[in-house]
Amino acid sequence: MARPLPQPSPAGGAARAGHLRAAARRSDRSGCPCSRIPGGLRGPPPPQPPSPRPGGQSAGAGPRGPLGVVVSPRGTRSARPLPSGRRQRRARAAPPPELRQPRTLTSVSRRHGLGPTPVPPTGQRGSRLLAMGPLSARLLMQRGRPKSDRLGKIRSLDLSGLKLLSEHLDPKLLSRLTQLQELDLSNNQLETLPANLGLSHLRILRCANNQLGDVTALCQFPQLEELSLEGNPFLTVSDNLKVSFLLPKLRKVNGKDASSTSSQVENLNRELTSRVTAHWEKFMATRSPEEEAEKAQADFVKSAVRNVRYGPESLSEFTQWRVQMISEALVASGGTQVHETGIPERPSKATAAQEPRARPMALKRSGDVSLSLSPSKRGCPSPPAHVKGSPMGSDGSQPALDLEPLHFLQCHSKNNSPRDLETQLWACAFEPAWEEGQAGATSQTVATCGGEAVCVIDCQTGIVLHKYKAPGEEFFSVAWTALTVVTQAGHKKRWSVLAAAGLRGLVRLLHVRAGFCCGVIRAHKKAIATLCFSPTHETHLFTASYDKRIILWDVGVPNHDYEFQASQLLTLDAASIPLRLCPVASCPEAYLLAGCEGGCCCWDVRLDQPQKRRVCEVEFVFSEGSEAPGRRVDGLAFVNEDVVASKGNSLGTICLWSWSQTWVGRGKQSTLAVVVLARLQWSPTKLAYFSLSTCPDEGIVLCGDEEGNVWVYDVRHILTQQPPLPAAPQAPTQILKWPQPWALGQMVTKTMVNTVVANPTFTYLTALTDSNIVAIWKRP
Repeated sequence: MARPLPQPSPAGGAARAGHLRAAARRSDRSGCPCSRIPGGLRGPPPPQPPSPRPGGQSAGAGPRGPLGVVVSPRGTRSARPLPSGRRQRRARAAPPPELRQPRTLTSVSRRHGLGPTPVPPTGQRGSRLLAMGPLSARLLMQRGRPKSDRLGKIRSLDLSGLKLLSEHLDPKLLSRLTQLQELDLSNNQLETLPANLGLSHLRILRCANNQLGDVTALCQFPQLEELSLEGNPFLTVSDNLKVSFLLPKLRKVNGKDASSTSSQVENLNRELTSRVTAHWEKFMATRSPEEEAEKAQADFVKSAVRNVRYGPESLSEFTQWRVQMISEALVASGGTQVHETGIPERPSKATAAQEPRARPMALKRSGDVSLSLSPSKRGCPSPPAHVKGSPMGSDGSQPALDLEPLHFLQCHSKNNSPRDLETQLWACAFEPAWEEGQAGATSQTVATCGGEAVCVIDCQTGIVLHKYKAPGEEFFSVAWTALTVVTQAGHKKRWSVLAAAGLRGLVRLLHVRAGFCCGVIRAHKKAIATLCFSPTHETHLFTASYDKRIILWDVGVPNHDYEFQASQLLTLDAASIPLRLCPVASCPEAYLLAGCEGGCCCWDVRLDQPQKRRVCEVEFVFSEGSEAPGRRVDGLAFVNEDVVASKGNSLGTICLWSWSQTWVGRGKQSTLAVVVLARLQWSPTKLAYFSLSTCPDEGIVLCGDEEGNVWVYDVRHILTQQPPLPAAPQAPTQILKWPQPWALGQMVTKTMVNTVVANPTFTYLTALTDSNIVAIWKRP
């Protein structure tokens, strides 16, 4: 989906990233007739974006409540190790030779802030570290503040960059730091923290850029308020939730406010406690009185860990960890403890330094329960019976789908501000299934993009699992792929990799589960409008840009340092800006469709052909009725292997046409008139760039509009109906009205839904708006 951009200012500086849509919307709202843009375009033509910068800041594992704001703590950019052959400059006096920091080398990805860990120094690690020796009282006093000859007076200690191993942290020595409040262990090689360091007054702990794989030892620091864990590649979102649970006084994680994470942990605990309690009652009801109580209780704990589930698969480690704790506490209480088991007590009041959290929530009115209401759009001629989704009638209309609003999230806010209702959200995509035939298991995870952030959200709980930020970027498109990688031990694993791109012409490849960016492709010199992975080759990625080119890349498989080495396979030239990409469903390896500013085009993308740069093979013409050739196509998707849904060639309608019937009459023609099967009634708006999507397994077409509505079409009866089909546009199965959530004490009454996407089973539906709101519906 294309995102038009503003022209640079006369002074020569690049204007802030925006879109064709944004300028016209501002003029419409201001009521200034001289600033309106004719033809439905919402802004001037796009400029060349600013010079690209690789990388970005990753904020992974930022869980949030169903109605809360995301404050994502995780980052991936880490301090650069000291290059070989250079001496580290220090403000204070240099340490003795045996204590100087050893030299290291840096990988390519590390130099650009992409990789999680530095490349180890050449040679044997042991000999270098033995020269440094273990920690000593002399070293602690030298690196401690304030300067003192007694360890008990040190309040701040810097042990960063010493290549320390876990065994070097001597509890007997460190426990003498009885007044220590701040400890820096960054840029070492720690795999664990000893469980008995005895630092009971510690308030600030920095452990960035280590090899930590577990966080449970942090419970020994109950007074901890600030924690830094970025750059530990083995920590996951579950570990971040454990941190929030174990440290009740924690205010900041990786420099970010931890309150939303704490709130989400409490919500998870409530749900898990309720489920464990229900499982206890069911489990004990099946046990006979003669059965030994101790064995029954042990069996219950095992059964609870095995059977109690809640939330996405990526949180399973945390939920099982908590289920075991809750079930053990329940057994210890004899089954009488039914409240939030084991939740550490948190401060009663939020600190004044914490930012307020926006909590948009659906207004609970009787009219919001049923979402199949008649729309209030201007000039919509749809019969009320169809719009309301009444039972199937003689005209073949379909009954309404049962959908209810579930979550409304402001997870793309600038600077995490709850007052940001302006950031435009543009694209979303559901994660592919981990295993073949288990699409429903992982398809509740959706990626959304807008502004400088990409968020990965669990639709069931409303938790934002990861948040990736790239300052200065504006993301326009996201696309998933599932890669098969081989570990160093030779085991095959499946990776979900998310590609994100936008204003700067860069494609960022995000390893979602690890929570960092593991590759950047400098794909285009101008902004990227949309991305699309090949459905048959998991490493093949199409990128479409404002430079009027579509490029096919092979991103490859990441190596052991999490690095991608992408290669360019094809370049496709377009006559106008490509807005939407769609591999032909029946032959995705042979042809690619694209909706462009100048119409709908097709390219031959077979890799066995010699040409590596190709022009458009065929242009499709929508010439029937009032439609004219060469008009913008801003919505394009296959409903099944043959039927294409497209939008933009005529106002107020979505066109369903046959690929096979159109293609069979091609011959040597460069222009083809499409064979129209049916037309679907849509909003009569002249505004552009509302992207449609389909749910092929369910025969569903979806599209948002300028008033916050979601148009839902069940087209299965149209696809099976014998010709001739009715000439009049078919009414939608139903229209989901904007539920009018509350934000900052006021109702958000009107917005534009830029895109709507459902998961393959049509269980969850996600809509993105112009007002920084991600809306999620659920079908029971």
